[in-house]
Amino acid sequence: MEASTPTSPPLLDAERTPAPFIEVDWFNRHKFKKVCSGDIFLSERQPDGSVVAVLTDGLGSGQQANVCASLTATMAMEYMRANIGLRRAATLIMDALPICPQRHITYSTFTMVHAFPEGEVRLIEYENPPAVLLRRTEVLEIPRTTYALPRWEGRHLSYATFQMQRGDRLFFCSDGITQAGLGEEGTPFGQGLERVIPWLQEAISIVEDVDAHVLCKGAADRATRLDGGRAGDDTTAAMLHFRTPRLTQILTGCPFDKNYDATFAALATQPGVKTIVSGGSTSDLVARELDRPIDTPLTALDPEVPAGSEIPGIELVTEGCVTLSKVIDLLRHPGPDARVNPATKMRDILLASDRILIDVGTAINPAHQDPNLPVSLDIRRNIIKELATILKTQYVKEVEVNFH
Repeated sequence: MEASTPTSPPLLDAERTPAPFIEVDWFNRHKFKKVCSGDIFLSERQPDGSVVAVLTDGLGSGQQANVCASLTATMAMEYMRANIGLRRAATLIMDALPICPQRHITYSTFTMVHAFPEGEVRLIEYENPPAVLLRRTEVLEIPRTTYALPRWEGRHLSYATFQMQRGDRLFFCSDGITQAGLGEEGTPFGQGLERVIPWLQEAISIVEDVDAHVLCKGAADRATRLDGGRAGDDTTAAMLHFRTPRLTQILTGCPFDKNYDATFAALATQPGVKTIVSGGSTSDLVARELDRPIDTPLTALDPEVPAGSEIPGIELVTEGCVTLSKVIDLLRHPGPDARVNPATKMRDILLASDRILIDVGTAINPAHQDPNLPVSLDIRRNIIKELATILKTQYVKEVEVNFH
């Protein structure tokens, strides 16, 4: 992962026309009074830049449904990682899924998606509500083909291959969304997609670049309201969005070679890129080399996270290893914030980003080598590697790390 020291700032995609980025997000709410969800959503970005995602809905709700859905989702992800083809993977899952002897249906339904950077999308669906393709506010038809085998006893899959372009969204969900409001006046058979789609169109018309997570959570919240404020079933909404990438760069540490200080600081001036400077020595270097003032306001101090600073033109300036370690903790254990501090601000910027470039100076800071300090204050390099790993694996971000 280490790179040789460049002689000039690298050319980021922001200086050209960036290739579309595949944003993938979701939101889940388990059934009222259940301790876990019977819906499972998994996604992963592949080495070729493609994204695989699967949404499974286990029969019933609670722990049994969770186990059924988890097994199906895990099988689907393993097959897709093995690159055996979406249709073949779905066939293997159909052969493996047991059938409920009372209701004569399989123990889990599923939606499988494989989306490629150039826009090709492959879709397999079994008994989940059909996915919806939106081009801004226009609903586009997805040409589906039915596929069945005699041994499936009347069960069948639908599959499709189609092309998406920049700005397009693919929305898919569990039946907790479409059956919300079941039995209520106005929605005796549930709201169905015919009520979900107009809401999505209205939301997109208000904010064209609205985040996928906002739309997914909004769809789930709306379904819960139709159920009287208590989710009547496991409720999951998921979305893929092809769009212009949002770029963020982190500069942390000072270069091993002091002659590279000016070039390292110049990385913070690339157009179209949000820059985070992490570390006291790093912020001093950037302010000095860019000839900009640095200010540390001592307001709204937090007992757990050191105060941040301000440099004109820089999105966020924070302390180094303590703050980075806190960001890792926030990412590993998401939840409501008790207060706003430099760590929560950094986390929010990273979560709102698609491609994250981390430039790490390798000059040794003696404070980080003290064996009496906690493990979370180990060498900056290890902290950055841990941060990059969690952003890639848990949040499906594109992350590049360069050492200088």
